[in-house]
Amino acid sequence: MAPLAAWYRDAARDLPWRRDEFHEEFGAWGTLVSEFMLQQTPVARVIPHLEAWLSRWPTPRALAEATPAEVVQQWANLGYPRRALWLHRAAIEITDRHDGVVPRDVEPLLLLSGIGDYTARAVAVFAYGDRHPVVDTNTRRVLARAVLGQAQPGSPSRRDLDLMDSLLPTGDAESTVFNAAAMELGATVCTSRSPRCEICPLIDDCAWVAAGRPDTGDTRRRQAAFEGSDRQARGAVLRVLRAAAPDPVLLQGVLPDWPDPLQRDRAIDSLIADGLAEADGETLSLPR
Repeated sequence: MAPLAAWYRDAARDLPWRRDEFHEEFGAWGTLVSEFMLQQTPVARVIPHLEAWLSRWPTPRALAEATPAEVVQQWANLGYPRRALWLHRAAIEITDRHDGVVPRDVEPLLLLSGIGDYTARAVAVFAYGDRHPVVDTNTRRVLARAVLGQAQPGSPSRRDLDLMDSLLPTGDAESTVFNAAAMELGATVCTSRSPRCEICPLIDDCAWVAAGRPDTGDTRRRQAAFEGSDRQARGAVLRVLRAAAPDPVLLQGVLPDWPDPLQRDRAIDSLIADGLAEADGETLSLPR
């Protein structure tokens, strides 16, 4: 996979979190915020929200001083708003436990709210330049095709990290580039449904191409349709609360014309359970 780094230097997208000036200004905190926002959200939607977020809260300590309501409101339409509360809690933990500095090592990162193995490794690698395998969905697809000869990766497992680790260059800087390049290739060239093999830097070494690009089946779990879903109802309720903030809204005035009243009530109950909304008698508001 030697040609990957050279391809990345020429073809990588110009994204804010890859710029030197971004790291100089926001450091590991900027990387952490970007990783939270990028979970299950397209890059194009994240960029304006990331810039607005870091302009308002440029450090963990600044975010820790915000209220949950301010955090949820700023998250706006990024989706999966529980991530906003997790990020807020992580900022408080970083402030209290690490004197406002995002930790460098994977283990203390994993102890922060909302941070799993991928995010912890991504911060350690892309913010601090340490050598760790970083594997997301795009990387797993590149590994499945180029190394294993499969059209789609199987279920995530420790084997993905072990395989990536075996391919990483020994140097810290080179391994950081390799991690980023594998993700970029999966996101822009080795895509799930329409891979552009003709421009892939790994075409001469790809096990899947050498095998004739066999269809090994798509084992990924399909995401349920958004239209008409409980997720759509939750988002609609949050929009009402954000528009009214900081004032509460009468419960009977929250989506009174929603086509499925039971679904609306489920959405409200689940938002309260997740800490994204608060009920007080006959009113509903963002968390205080």
